Amino acid sequence: MGLVLDENGDKMSKSKGNAVDPMEALNTYGADAIRWYFYTNSAPWLPKKFSGAAVKEGQRKFLGTLWNTYAFYTLYADIDQFDPTKHQLEYDKLSVMDRWLLSKMNSMIGDTDANLAAYKIPEAAAVLEDFVDDMSNWYVRRGRERFWAKGMEQDKINAYMTLYTALKNVCLCAAPMIPFMTEDIYQNIVRSVDKSAPESIHLCRYPVADEKMIDKELESAMEEVLKIVVMGRACRNTSNIKNRQPLAKMYVKAPKKLDDYYVTIIEDELNVKEVEFTNDVRAYTTYTFKPQLKTVGPKYGRHLGFIKKALTELDGNEAMDQLNAGKNLHLQDGDTDIELSKDDLLIDMTQKPGFVSQEDGLSEGSTTVVIDTNLTPALIEEGLVAELISKIQTMRKDSGFEVMDRIRLSIGGNDHLYDIAKKNERAITTKVLADAVEKDVKLANEKEWNINGEKAVIGVEKK
Repeated sequence: MGLVLDENGDKMSKSKGNAVDPMEALNTYGADAIRWYFYTNSAPWLPKKFSGAAVKEGQRKFLGTLWNTYAFYTLYADIDQFDPTKHQLEYDKLSVMDRWLLSKMNSMIGDTDANLAAYKIPEAAAVLEDFVDDMSNWYVRRGRERFWAKGMEQDKINAYMTLYTALKNVCLCAAPMIPFMTEDIYQNIVRSVDKSAPESIHLCRYPVADEKMIDKELESAMEEVLKIVVMGRACRNTSNIKNRQPLAKMYVKAPKKLDDYYVTIIEDELNVKEVEFTNDVRAYTTYTFKPQLKTVGPKYGRHLGFIKKALTELDGNEAMDQLNAGKNLHLQDGDTDIELSKDDLLIDMTQKPGFVSQEDGLSEGSTTVVIDTNLTPALIEEGLVAELISKIQTMRKDSGFEVMDRIRLSIGGNDHLYDIAKKNERAITTKVLADAVEKDVKLANEKEWNINGEKAVIGVEKK
C-alpha cells in the first residue's frame, strides 16, 4: 500500500503528534471498517489520508446497511421459522422486484469479480456498495409487507428466498474485504440451517454470475423508476409537503414511457394518486433566461441592459424548444443583431402556482417531473390518518413492544382527530395491530403529539 497520511495529508509522525496507533483504531472502529475504508479511499498503491470521520462514514453507509438488511431477514425468518434449504428459487413464480434484485445481484457478481481481477479495488467496492444500497433501500423497503403476511404463501417464500440468496452472495463477494462481518452473517444464515455447507465463508468458492438471470432491460427500467422517484421527492422537499401527505397527480416527461407496473411503483413510492406520462409539461412549467456575463459581456457588453430585458419577455418554452433544436436565439437592438447560444445563457426552469417541477438536464432527452401541490379536503384527511399511524408506530417502538404484540389504542384531547381516526378505524388498527380506536382512555404509555398542526394525546398499551 501507499503511504498512510493524516487527515490533512501530512505524513504521520510521533514528534508531530499526528500519528494514529493502529491497535487503538482497530479497537475503536473495528477491523472490517478500517479495511473497507482503505479499499474505497483510492487505488492500493496511492497515498491515503486516514480520518476517523471517513471510516465512520463507510461504517454507516455500507457495513451498517448490510448488517441492518441481515438483521431484518433474521428477525422475520426467526418468527416464521423459515429454512431456505427446504425451498427453491422458482424463477417463473418470482415477482418483478425479485427478478430485478436477482438480476442486479448477478450483475454485481460479474462486475465485482472483473474489477478484482483487474486490481480495480475501489471500483469493486463501489459495485458492492451500490448493490447493498439497492437491496436495502429499495428491495427490502418496498417489500416489507411481503414478510409481514400471515402464513407462508408462495409470494412470501419468494421474498425470503430472494433476500437470502442476495445476502449470501453479496457476503461471498465481499468476504475478502470484510472477512469478519461476512463470516458472522454466513454462520448465522447459511451454516445454522445447512450443516453440509463449507465450515467457513472463506472456504467457499467465489460466486459466478448466472448470465441467464441478468435482465438489463429490467435493470434499466428500474433505474428510470428510481430517478423519477428521487426527482419526485425533491419536488416534495421544495414544496415542504411530507411524503405521508397524498397528492392527486404527478406528470412525467421522459424519453420513454414506463409500463403500468413501474408507474404503480412510482405512485406508491411518492404517495401520488395518479402518475401521467406526457410529452408536454409546458402547462405547468416554463423557463427563464439570463445572460452568461463571461461569454456575452465580451461580445455584446454595450447591449447587456437590452439583452437582460429582452430575455425576460421571451416565451420560455418556445425559446427552450429552439435551443434544444440546436438553434440560437436572435435579438435585435437597433442595427445590432445579437445571437445567443445555450452556452451564453443561464437557464432556470420555473413552475406555475400550485405545481412544483424538477428536471435532470436541459437537453431534448431529459426527464421532467411535475407534482400538483393542490390539496383537497379528502387528501388532507388521508394525510392526517397517515401521520396518526406513523406516531402510533413510533410509540409502539419506544414502548418496547414486539413486532407481533397487539395493543390498546386511545386518542384524546382532539375531537376532530378522534373522529377522523374512528372514520378510518380499520385502516389504522390493521397497521398498528389494535382492536379499536378508543377515546380519552388512560393507558400505560401516553404522549402529546403535534399532527399537521393539530395537538392530540395518543395512548398505547400492550394487551
